[in-house]
Amino acid sequence: MASTIPDPYPGTDGAHAAAAPLDPAGRIEVHGIDHIPERERHGRPRELFAVWAAANVNYLSLVVGGTLILMGLTLRQALAVIVVGNLTWPAVGLLAVSGPASGTPSEVVMRAMYGVRGNRVNIAITGWAICICYIALNLAAAALAAFSLVDRAGVPLTTGTKIAVVVVIAALTLAISVYGHAMIMKLYLPITVALTLAFAVVAFYVLDRTDFGYTPAEQLSGTALWAALVGGVTLIASGPLSYTNSADFSRYLPRTTSRKAIVGWTALGGFLPSVVVCSLGAFAATALDMTDPQTALEGILPGWFTPVFLLALVLGTISLNALTAYSAGLALQSAGVRIRRSFSVLVDGAFAVALTLYALLVSNFLDTVSNVLQLTVVLLGPSMAVYATDIVLRRARYDGLALTDESPGSPHWYTAGVNWPGALALTSGTAAAALCANTLYTGPVAHALGGVDLALPVGVVVASGVYAITYRPARTSADTDTCTATGTTGDTTSGTTGGTFTGRP
Repeated sequence: MASTIPDPYPGTDGAHAAAAPLDPAGRIEVHGIDHIPERERHGRPRELFAVWAAANVNYLSLVVGGTLILMGLTLRQALAVIVVGNLTWPAVGLLAVSGPASGTPSEVVMRAMYGVRGNRVNIAITGWAICICYIALNLAAAALAAFSLVDRAGVPLTTGTKIAVVVVIAALTLAISVYGHAMIMKLYLPITVALTLAFAVVAFYVLDRTDFGYTPAEQLSGTALWAALVGGVTLIASGPLSYTNSADFSRYLPRTTSRKAIVGWTALGGFLPSVVVCSLGAFAATALDMTDPQTALEGILPGWFTPVFLLALVLGTISLNALTAYSAGLALQSAGVRIRRSFSVLVDGAFAVALTLYALLVSNFLDTVSNVLQLTVVLLGPSMAVYATDIVLRRARYDGLALTDESPGSPHWYTAGVNWPGALALTSGTAAAALCANTLYTGPVAHALGGVDLALPVGVVVASGVYAITYRPARTSADTDTCTATGTTGDTTSGTTGGTFTGRP
């Protein structure tokens, strides 16, 4: 069902999707966290499918799927966990609705929940810092595959060579992110097709060896089984929950785009490939030693295809990381750092490369992946819950121009720049989740339950409940249904503050 919000730009209905984009793929995107005017909106919601599909056909999903078997689950239990954990993708689709509704990225939309100043703190932690961690993890995964390619070429894998490989992969990733939205939309459909073909070949050889009746030598039961099941769901769900930035890639769509289509194409683009690739990792773990997934898979693939497989692993992680790096650049701007989006992406890349080298040269990669993904749920679950609850309570009505106003007179300044209901909800949800976590540490609730980690459901329920009870909307033109036309075709909307944007694209 299409949105029923009145169009503040009369005379342009029906022309949005067909309009030529003003952000061509061959030019660096000029917009950052500023509002996208309606006359620059273009595209169709089905384009979102390829964006999310390309990002989820990747090596990390294989690793996570195989980890479920290593945790002691049977194949059937692992497959059930994969499906349940990925049922969080519709929430990512719901968050994407706020992009066309406001014409701004998620990092700006969240000012409605936390206030201008409060959101800077929120974005610095749940946006920028976690994005950097995910970029580093995925960059490390891509580098491991690239190391094998370099080794096959006869180049000695010295520390200097490894550093050079990481830097080259990072440069390719950041190039896509710097060019921005249009480049992502142009590249991700062919990337999705290429990755699907490559992983289809992998699936052929994996399924031929899969033990479909697999059970571990010592089956889990009782509390140990529940701890593994809940921990597995948390591990799988950490992927979708990390995408509180989905509006970043939908904000160029016309404001009147069907909300159901946005939710559907976003959710489907993430759910299908994630389930398939994670399941492929679980299938492989029934017959192979997935403590070293890449080496194990190379062992069953024909020699001619192994380099293609390794390139596919690199390409998949590059496509995933380009999205994350793009959003990390927007997050750095939203956190109050006054630099251009293109430059902020490069700054983020430098931090991520440093963390990647630590993960590869100092830490154990699999342990790092598992700990980081599970621990981030303590923050990301409550963050997504507050965001989704706000969209439902507002009925996705956001005033984009008011959201870009960072002055003390802004409708989203609230009290001293902080919306205390949002801050209270996020803090309460995070605290409740931390008490229930069993990752790098064991919280008191998890300890009392014998190690069962309920951080995800508890954090989501507490954050959403507190926010729904304390919710007090700011009065903007979008909230009061006075977002009506002024009789011009410009970017002025009656009832807004005028939107003094102080950031730079």
